[in-house]
Order: sequence, then structure tokens, then C-alpha cells
Amino acid sequence: MLYTIRINGKAREVEADPQMPLLWVLRDLLDMKGTKFGCGKSFCGACTVHLNGAPVRSCVTPMSSVGSSSVTTIEAVAGTPTGRAVRDAWLAADVMQCGYCQAGQIMSASALLAKNPKPSDMDIDKAMSGNICRCATYTRIRAAIKQAAGMPAADGRDSLV
Repeated sequence: MLYTIRINGKAREVEADPQMPLLWVLRDLLDMKGTKFGCGKSFCGACTVHLNGAPVRSCVTPMSSVGSSSVTTIEAVAGTPTGRAVRDAWLAADVMQCGYCQAGQIMSASALLAKNPKPSDMDIDKAMSGNICRCATYTRIRAAIKQAAGMPAADGRDSLV
């Protein structure tokens, strides 16, 4: 089936099966490799993208459900003030180790701060709970989110799972 979807502000046409996950449309059909495959079951969050500003797991989002929604991927999130602040804070806090999960982490953090510019620790925990980091950089992730929000980062906790 032929779809016209809005990705990162541009209309793109793509021929895809209605049940094909958005992740594979992005990676295989549109050659956008920033969104990562992790588990394929919506458990790890590596494939997180924004659908109309809300974080979704693209590995379980069928093309048929995308419709006229606006899709934002890691390739474009730094084009927004919130995304840019998150990216800069990620670098300043030296969050990344292996880096595999970071696209999904940044997408979830950006969506959180766009909706809630001054999140509490509980808000951060809730928003980030679906994103797994095998390198366990959760303390730095929390610090980066707080830095991007212009808040003090130190709270002594490491409970982002």
C-alpha cells in the first residue's frame, strides 16, 4: 500500500505493508538508521520516535496506525529547542557508553521535557521507565534530563528502571 507520511517535517511516500512496523519503514525503506532495533517487543525503548510529539515504540507501531500523524526521529529532534537542550546535556553529562540505546533515551527525554519542562524525579522515572540501558547510565541520564530542564542534577538516587 502507498503511504504518504510526514517524517521530520517532510512528506515522504513509501510503499509498505499496512502491518509493517514503523521501525522497518524508517530503517529499511527510507534508509533512516538513527532509530534502533532493540527487542522488537516494546520492552527496551531503543526504537522510540515521536508520533505527534508523543513517544512511541516504532517496533510495534504498524504503518496502518500512523495515518496523517507527524513522525519525528532522532535525526531531527535536535532541531527543536527542547531536543537541542537534551542533546547538549547528554554530551555535557557524558551519558553515553556503548550508545546503542541513546537515540531512544533522548527521544523519551525530549518528549518528557516538551510536555513537562520541570519534571520531578518521579516524573522522570515514569517517562524513562520503558527505556533500558544495558550500560546502566541511569544516574547520568537523570542528571542530563535535569540539566536540560535547567534544574540541579544531584539527588543521590539511581532509580531510573
